[in-house]
Parts: sequence; C-alpha cells; structure tokens
Amino acid sequence: MMDQVVFDTLLLAFDSGAVRMPQTGAILVLNAEPGPWLAELPKDRVVCRTTQKPAHEALRTAGYTVLDVDSVELPVAALTIVVPPRQRDQARALFARAVLAAPEGTYVIASLPNTLGGKTGEKMLGEISGETGSLSKHKCRAFWTRKVAAAIDTNLAEDWIAEDAVREIEPGLFSRPGLFSWDRVDPGSELLADSVPEQTKGVGADLGAGYGFLSRELLTHCPGIERIDLYEAEYRAMVCIEATLAPFAGRFTAHWADVLKDLPEKAYDFVVMNPPFHTGRADNSALGRGFIRAAAQALKPGGTLWLVANRHLPYEAELSACFKTHEMLEDEAGYKIIRAERPKRAK
Repeated sequence: MMDQVVFDTLLLAFDSGAVRMPQTGAILVLNAEPGPWLAELPKDRVVCRTTQKPAHEALRTAGYTVLDVDSVELPVAALTIVVPPRQRDQARALFARAVLAAPEGTYVIASLPNTLGGKTGEKMLGEISGETGSLSKHKCRAFWTRKVAAAIDTNLAEDWIAEDAVREIEPGLFSRPGLFSWDRVDPGSELLADSVPEQTKGVGADLGAGYGFLSRELLTHCPGIERIDLYEAEYRAMVCIEATLAPFAGRFTAHWADVLKDLPEKAYDFVVMNPPFHTGRADNSALGRGFIRAAAQALKPGGTLWLVANRHLPYEAELSACFKTHEMLEDEAGYKIIRAERPKRAK
C-alpha cells in the first residue's frame, strides 16, 4: 500500500490548479487502493479497477464502483488516476493502457515517492505520451500528461503492453511481471519444496501461491497428494497457475482469495507457504503472522504447516501461539524452513 503522503501529493496537483478536476464524467482509478484519499474525490463518479482481492473487496464494501476483475476494456473517463505498481514492466503496461484508453484532452496522473522512482515514473509516462508536468511535495512526485493523440508513441505503448503478458520462464513454469519473484524461481521457495517429504499425502493448501511453483513441485514429487488448493490474492496470477499446473488437471484448484479471510476451517492435511512480508512497497511482518494464523485455522487437528521465511522475520512467537509444536528444519542462505504441527484451537 502507498503511504497517505503519496496521495496527498497527488491531490495537491488538483488543489494547486496544476491539473483541472473535471466537473462531470467518470474518474477512473487504476490499480486502486482503498484509503482516506479516495474520499477527497466525488464518490459517485469514481470507478476503480484492481486485481488484488483484498483491495477489490474493501473498495466494494466502501461503496465504490469497482470493475469486474476480468474486465479488459477500460471505460471512457474524464480523468484517469494511476497507482503505479512496484514492478517496472507491469507499471509501464499500466501507463500504456491508461494513455491509450484516455479520451483526447483528458489527464492521466500518478504519484510516487522519490525513493521509489518518482522521476522514473514521470519519464515512463513521458516516453509514450509526449509532454508531462509534475510537482514535488512530502518527498513525493505527482506527474501527469494531457492526452494528445498525435503525440502518443503508439508502437511503444503496445510494446509495453505486450511485455506484460504471461511467459514461460522455465520449462513448464509460467509467470508474468508483477508476481512475486516473477522471472526466476525464488530460492526460499525452492528450498521449501526440497524440504517437504515425498511421503506427504492427502489434501493440502498453498497460501500465497504466486504462479504455482510450490504446488507444481509437490504434485510432481509427492504421489500421495490427492489435491492442492492454491490461494492467491493477485488475479493476474490465475492464468499462470492454470498454465503451470495444466499437467495436474484434477489435482488442483486455484482460488482468487484473501488468505486472511477466505479459507475454510479444518479442511487440510497440510499447508505450504512462503508468506508475504510486505504490503505493496512497505515491509509488514504482521501479514506473514496473519498467514500463520490462517493456516492454523485451515488445518485439520493433526495437520502440518511447512513454511519458508527470511531468517530475520519474527514468526516464532506466532507459531508457538498457533501450534502445539514447531521446529526449524533448515537455516540456509538467509532462509529458515519451519515445520509446525497440530494447530491449537481457540478456547
């Protein structure tokens, strides 16, 4: 999630008169995040698009119009606000889609902290749109362009959109920009896959499944596994999971889900996970601890959790609170592999 000061800087572009807030028409927010800043916009005209399940549900609950997650065409808008994702290729594709879809004469605007590429973001936008404007405040940069079709580098914009496509990064392993460790197998996940014994059996869950690497490895090497349910908050990963796990049809199910809210209780014999420890751009070990609590609730009474984490992350207290036993099995290359068994139940 972006810090509020990033959105304060974006709103300053309107308050200062540098960018005109349209009096009518839709205000399209791409990669939308919930937060107090949205309340500064005319709610009845805001149209949000996000592929993140927690943000999607929070925005809907707050009463905003939210586009269907699988929508492709962007609606006509009087103003387009882009919340840039962290990964460069995904961000460039989002800028390109925003500029191409924007009606002539309307603004496309974004904001980023200086430490996270404010100048680079403006440069990206300018490469496809021509002229840009910007202002700086709170160590952040708001930047914008006014759509002039004749100035658009359409070929470059289309190239950027194409670079956001699903691709095979290793034989049988499909990913795309913006997913966790999208262009290479994460060493921690690889270490975890090697640590889960081949005798593992039953029905399991893969929490924060990404493009499906862990589940692919387990289904390949553990013949006793009946099925793995993959839970992933990023909808853009769903097509990658389906492609990666196509050889295991009938032995997996992919769920676009918020792990902290959407898991069944006492459903699984085992859970595997490389829990996220950041929210957007900020470190947030509380998210990983939430994953541990969710795993404990989703496991059967005799179930087992297998997880990998960066060595410095403080998960042991949460594991003690949620499981009767836990043990660190590996401590290698900055990662720790932990097995936790027999989840505790709330009294």
